Amino acid sequence: MFKKNDIGAWAIIALSVIILAWMNYQRRAVGGTFPQRPITLICPFSPGGGTDLLARKLAHEAEKKLSVPVLVSNITGGGGAIGHAAGRIAPADGHTILVTTFELISLPVQGLAPFTYKDFDLLMLLNMDPAAVAVRSDFPADSLADFIAKAKSDKAPSIGNSGAGAVWHLAAAMLADRADMPVTHVPFNGASQAITALIGGHIDAVTVSPAELKTYVESKQIKLLGVMSAERLKSFSDTPTCREQGYDLVFGTWRGLALPKGIPDETRNTLQKTFSDVATSPEFETFAAQSGMNLHMLSSEDFRSMVSRQAGEVALTMKKLGLVK
Repeated sequence: MFKKNDIGAWAIIALSVIILAWMNYQRRAVGGTFPQRPITLICPFSPGGGTDLLARKLAHEAEKKLSVPVLVSNITGGGGAIGHAAGRIAPADGHTILVTTFELISLPVQGLAPFTYKDFDLLMLLNMDPAAVAVRSDFPADSLADFIAKAKSDKAPSIGNSGAGAVWHLAAAMLADRADMPVTHVPFNGASQAITALIGGHIDAVTVSPAELKTYVESKQIKLLGVMSAERLKSFSDTPTCREQGYDLVFGTWRGLALPKGIPDETRNTLQKTFSDVATSPEFETFAAQSGMNLHMLSSEDFRSMVSRQAGEVALTMKKLGLVK
């Protein structure tokens, strides 16, 4: 049997355990070690697309490092506006992260979103797919110089894009502006339709991502004249950049991570390190290569600088195209 003193000791131990558990609960409730619960990655586009695939790979790899579930929530609509808006108003505790895209700067200019990039804490850039200028293999031009000279001396080339105001439309418009050449913009419902029209001889060129052209380049149906990247792409090392050909044009679509403003520094640092480690892991690099995504990481500061510069270029181009609201 327990003696009276033994019972008192056990009672003290039990009470101590209860107090410690309560203190730990309170500590976790008001702060504590991050993360406290599952983390949500908001994807502003539908399941199955490139942004969704990126988000799901990030979530899968981040779970291993954070030891909590990381879930993808597809909040779609408004061309990405609704998902971005949800990311902006999420609680500033680090448990909700937005997979942000180029639409962060293109939608506000058109009056299609009640926010700008300045309303977000841009955590890091993960991927950038530059625009590529492509023509049919039998087109009488083997370089941007040839293409531009023909446009100026013959007739305005018809360049297909993925829709008015979309990133590839802006890429063609920026090229025309830099080269001071006439262009007839032809919108399609997506890049794949524009490429089909190019192969069928209905348009002269397209400005879309290299990944979308890869199969047709390999089958020699299409040739690339230039890519709007800072450096040559590993998968298209024979194709010179626009810069190499005398046109200072670095432009394309991109994906990164953003947070609502006001995240505590310690939490933000944890997220930054976690997703930086994920993005540089062999597993993620293999995924990107298999998906045709061009990895391009930038720190928070460099990401914001890039977005700021690109936002100015996009606004100016859209104004010239009559798309500014």
